[in-house]
Amino acid sequence: MTMSYGAHSRLLLLCPGQGGQHAAMFDLARSSPAGDATAGTLLAGLALAGDADIYANRNAQPLIVAATLAMWESIRAFAPQPALVAGYSIGELAAYGVVGACPPETAVRLAVERARLMDGCALALPGQTLTAISGLALPRVAVLLAEHDFYMSIENGDDACIAGGPAASAEALERAVHAAGGRSTRLPVEVASHTRYMQAAVAPFATALQQVEFKPMVAPVLSGIGATAVTTKAQAVDQLSRQLAETIHWAGCMDAAAEAGITYALELGPGAALSRMLQSRHPHINTRSVADFRTLDGIRKWLERVAE
Repeated sequence: MTMSYGAHSRLLLLCPGQGGQHAAMFDLARSSPAGDATAGTLLAGLALAGDADIYANRNAQPLIVAATLAMWESIRAFAPQPALVAGYSIGELAAYGVVGACPPETAVRLAVERARLMDGCALALPGQTLTAISGLALPRVAVLLAEHDFYMSIENGDDACIAGGPAASAEALERAVHAAGGRSTRLPVEVASHTRYMQAAVAPFATALQQVEFKPMVAPVLSGIGATAVTTKAQAVDQLSRQLAETIHWAGCMDAAAEAGITYALELGPGAALSRMLQSRHPHINTRSVADFRTLDGIRKWLERVAE
């Protein structure tokens, strides 16, 4: 069924990164035939063991892409065409599946390769970690990071970020952050993503992306490292590969979405971290996550209501 939406309504779809995954993250998508078929195909292709650790990088990245794309397949029949799609870290790869640049199976296969290359960097340079820092202006944080051999991984806000560096220096960095009046939380991650620790993965991942046939995109994807709209394969290969070893400017992505006239946004899940960040930074954008709903019909009704 084709639905009529307001002429000035502009939808942003958000594709999450790691952190919000859970055992039931495919359940809502699998309540539709399309979502169930997609989830079944993607999970069968991964052939994960029943007791697979869904937080281990090698499993988390493809599972999150699979869950995101299964959810999109479950709602795309009634969802309006997005004006823009943005993804956080691994979510940026899922975004290209959402806009039709590649089929879900290809996006998941690329996620497996991405995780493998990143894990290889972590093995070559062991002792990596990530820590979330908040309550300090980013220029002040940057000074503290440099003093402790850490790097800015993701800028989430004017006073919120994730930093990556040597686990051996993390405790000293955290003490310095607390002394300066900030807060920090060590993340259960041993891969310093989006820092120079991942530099060796950039070129081989670009090669893997280059070998994939890209189809015309139904909407632009926001680049995480540039906060700019990507519309071509060449741009996508460049941005997705460089993203592994460069800072993601997520606050800039949220601002770019607002500047593009986005009026409402839906996070495809799992989790709701991106929808919370966007709602906090740009309250005028009506933002929800699929995690807020119990049924697909609830999502449909919300989309109908906010798009009028």
